[in-house]
Amino acid sequence: MSQFFARVLRHVSGPTSPLLRTSATSHLPAIFTGANCAVSNFANTFAVRPASPVMAAFSVAASNNSKPIHTAACLIIGDEVLGGKTKDTNSAYVAKWCFSLGISLKRVEVIEDDEGQIIEAVQRMSDRYDFVVTSGGIGPTHDDITYPSIAKAFGLEVKLYDEAYRRMREITTKRPRPNQPLVDWDVDSPALRARLRMVELPTDLAIPPEKQFLFPCEDLWVPVSVVNGNVHILPGVPRLFEALLDNLKPVILPRLEGREIARVLISTPLPESMVAPYLTELAAKVGPMGVKVGSYPRWEKKRNTVTLVGKDQTLLESLVAEVEQGVQGRRIMVEGEDDESEGEA
Repeated sequence: MSQFFARVLRHVSGPTSPLLRTSATSHLPAIFTGANCAVSNFANTFAVRPASPVMAAFSVAASNNSKPIHTAACLIIGDEVLGGKTKDTNSAYVAKWCFSLGISLKRVEVIEDDEGQIIEAVQRMSDRYDFVVTSGGIGPTHDDITYPSIAKAFGLEVKLYDEAYRRMREITTKRPRPNQPLVDWDVDSPALRARLRMVELPTDLAIPPEKQFLFPCEDLWVPVSVVNGNVHILPGVPRLFEALLDNLKPVILPRLEGREIARVLISTPLPESMVAPYLTELAAKVGPMGVKVGSYPRWEKKRNTVTLVGKDQTLLESLVAEVEQGVQGRRIMVEGEDDESEGEA
């Protein structure tokens, strides 16, 4: 038997397989379900072999998966980003997403497709931050090593997840991508092997599958794999990344109660050097009240932006008049809305 089928059989056979049920084997290539394939008769392996209550109680992953979310980090993985071939827009999207939910984005890193770098970064981020999102490295080619690297970081196996395979097969068959050759799902081929790489996911036997394999978008087969309870693995393609992240909100919102934040934008014609002394004094005064003061230059624009961010909308509103006077500016609702105002067009 080829090395490919031997590898797949390790996923689906024997008493240790946590993923495939007998009812699901109809979705696999014929050779996987033939007489020579000893698929265990599991109705639900996770139910048959649960983690012990003691282990579950002290599981770091279980704790990370349920604790309130206050902080976040974003890890961009890809040689093409560092090499300038692909522009990173996903980290900026994470920043906006976190801000909209009141989550404090503490760190953004860009690293190579390198196992050691991935392992070090995800271990550190998972330990320090409540919510971690990774972008990139989960495609079908040899350099897409995010799944196995993150699995290794937390001592997990990489397993073929049947539901992801089923969705991939069903959705891509119904809606094949333009210019992409069709794949025979029942015959071994390089194309099929490549596709299977994308549904071989880090798997923790102590965590229920619905907690570690999420499908936020019904029309997408791509899962969000959740590792160690707080590391969320997403694709690097911006359109997919944004759709999956946006649709994760229903999962995240219950852990954000009481963390709504407010923001006030003030547009100023003055350069940062002129408003810096005033903003330094303002930050010292309102910082103890839970208000953050920000200053953002807008290159090649005539106006810059000052922000006030906090949880008390009433307090922010009470500061608007003072700040407008201090920076000789005016409040705006959307950055750039007054770029073409009278006398500046």
